[in-house]
Amino acid sequence: MKNLFSFSMIVMIGLIATKVCSQNNNDTILLVNGDVIITSITDTTKGVVSYKSPKEGKKDRFIENDRIFSISNNKGEKVYYKVDTIAGNDLSVDEMRYYVKGEQDAQNGFKARGSFWCNVAIGAVSGVTGSFLSPIPPFGFTALTGLPTIKIDHVTVSNLEYLKHDTYIMGYEHTARGKRRTKSLVGGGIGLVGGLGIFWGILQPTNNQLLK
Repeated sequence: MKNLFSFSMIVMIGLIATKVCSQNNNDTILLVNGDVIITSITDTTKGVVSYKSPKEGKKDRFIENDRIFSISNNKGEKVYYKVDTIAGNDLSVDEMRYYVKGEQDAQNGFKARGSFWCNVAIGAVSGVTGSFLSPIPPFGFTALTGLPTIKIDHVTVSNLEYLKHDTYIMGYEHTARGKRRTKSLVGGGIGLVGGLGIFWGILQPTNNQLLK
């Protein structure tokens, strides 16, 4: 009985130690687009990084080195980003770090509500006409949403000192414009479907009844 108890304790301690070690050995992959993947890396050869998918358990996923800014773990940080003007990497490592922080803050804080609701209205008005040209206005508006100046709300900035760096602002604006286009496209689609639904479900049957 005593031996069985001792064996059980050893197994339990081993499981706890394994769990703690696996938690401490988590790797954080920071991509150049600002995305973060917390996972366990299995291989870093052949120009790609292999890692365990956080959502798919033991399944291995792969990501090219040129998409990675850095990998961090309990041993420190290894920067993968390299200056390469031929590949379009004109920023220094420090400049790119601020650029990525700008992307992340825009991802987390920029909402683009105006672009969404404006195109909902444009899509709805276009759809109500029932014209085969009705998709043009909302899609045209989406194409133009990246042009206006991006106003950076200080509440969305994780550290106001970042605003002193041009590359942070560049990264923020790049991601914010992308979110504007995406939200505008979604809003325009919703409005267009709603408008067409009103036309074919209410207006067109009503007109047919009046013509009888």
